[in-house]
Amino acid sequence: MWGESIKYKIPSLTVDIFIYNENHEFILIERKNDPFKGSWALPGGFVDYGETTENAAVREAKEETSIDIESVELFGVYSEPDRDPRRHTVSIVYLAHGNFDDAKADDDANDIGVFSFDVLKEKELAFDHAKILSEVKEHLEKTD
Repeated sequence: MWGESIKYKIPSLTVDIFIYNENHEFILIERKNDPFKGSWALPGGFVDYGETTENAAVREAKEETSIDIESVELFGVYSEPDRDPRRHTVSIVYLAHGNFDDAKADDDANDIGVFSFDVLKEKELAFDHAKILSEVKEHLEKTD
């Protein structure tokens, strides 16, 4: 009936940002908090109500890495219901460039690092970020 309150379970919306340079080196943060505390992850976080996902990507990149990103490009959507152990999240993943000289861990980041794809097997990655990074690597190899 009209006016009745119906409760729906709705996934949370997040963004992840692959910030990289011309050598395809990229930024990962070491997570300060659970889940996956101490694991490496793409910078990212929850989209605020009233915020576009593009603006959320710019904001989250700045909050976690101190980097002002540019050339924000949509890469993909990741929506497996179990990708985040806290609840069902859908992540919009963006590719972006930024000045690595400005990189500094902040907000939810305990540490920050510049990585290349060849060292990823040695790192414990959070969420489904190993899958995302594998697909980004494949994409970049095709576009070079």
